[in-house]
Amino acid sequence: MGDGSVIPKFSNMKAFLGIVAGAGASYGIYKLFSGTSFRKNKKSATNENNGRLFPHAGIVPEPGSLLAKVSGLDVIRGGESQAVPGGVESSDIMSKSPGSLEPQHLKMLLSLLQSTPSSSERVQILITLGNTAAFTVNQNLIYEFGGVHIIAGFLSDPVPEVRVQTLNALNNLSMNLRNQVQLKVYVAKVLELIEMSPVNSDLQMAALRLLTNLSVTDNHQHLLRGSVTLLLSLLVVSNQLLQIQVLKVLVNVSSNPDMMDDIVQAQAPASVVLLFDVRTSSPVLLRLLTFAGNLKAWRPSDQVAEALRRQDCLYRVLLDESSLLHSRLFQLLSHPDGEVRAKVAWVLS
Repeated sequence: MGDGSVIPKFSNMKAFLGIVAGAGASYGIYKLFSGTSFRKNKKSATNENNGRLFPHAGIVPEPGSLLAKVSGLDVIRGGESQAVPGGVESSDIMSKSPGSLEPQHLKMLLSLLQSTPSSSERVQILITLGNTAAFTVNQNLIYEFGGVHIIAGFLSDPVPEVRVQTLNALNNLSMNLRNQVQLKVYVAKVLELIEMSPVNSDLQMAALRLLTNLSVTDNHQHLLRGSVTLLLSLLVVSNQLLQIQVLKVLVNVSSNPDMMDDIVQAQAPASVVLLFDVRTSSPVLLRLLTFAGNLKAWRPSDQVAEALRRQDCLYRVLLDESSLLHSRLFQLLSHPDGEVRAKVAWVLS
């Protein structure tokens, strides 16, 4: 992430970091100083599957995005039916029931998607492909036609709605394990879209849904090692619907013991602990407690224990003896929701 922000000298860095407590500042400093992008087996029963929903280019962060809020960047915001081979109109194909499309129709749609200059038509084609991808037979056909990479190429489309429908189509395709193997190369791009897009936007939601499906098994969870700070920062500034989706991803990756060392060492906003509150909605709180329970079941290695002396990591925020989490959990034992009380007791056990 390049920008024109003034970066404090290294000698002042620790003092500057010590002042910061909020989510935005925490995430902004992480991005400014680390210079990192998102880089490149045992499972608990708490994994969440999102279910079906209908070439890298830099994207300028849009107004209202998490990155724009914390970095101080000046941000600039950046059909008629066509005939397809065989004399069939694209509107004829897209008007068919998703389950009735034949292989040649899918080929035609993929070809048209690459050739049409109309963004509105691209949106309609992607919606149609996304709907057809709810069926296993079509997931396999799109894979065989090279459609995963064709569709994923529109993650960099300049039109936000095209990117949203691209993500929706890929989300349905991700229900197929063969497609997941091809989709894993786009995880970094999906994380970039989350980072650059307006908070609580449809684009962020669609991207998180895709990551939820990709993180259900431990096959690709390692690709999210560098994303924990982004997810935690988004968690404390987003609305309830997006919080639930963020937590689905965090619950999935925290159910994998091989991921835990990276998770607890991630830089985290201190305000994460404030979400453990009776005013937090029960759907959010239940997933937050599941995430906390997964963390509390972990034990650090000697090497990691040494690294945990950093004051701004997730371990210090939620697991350290000085954390406010313990007292907040006891307060939640009197929560009016019985399911929440049971989950709190599980975390404390």
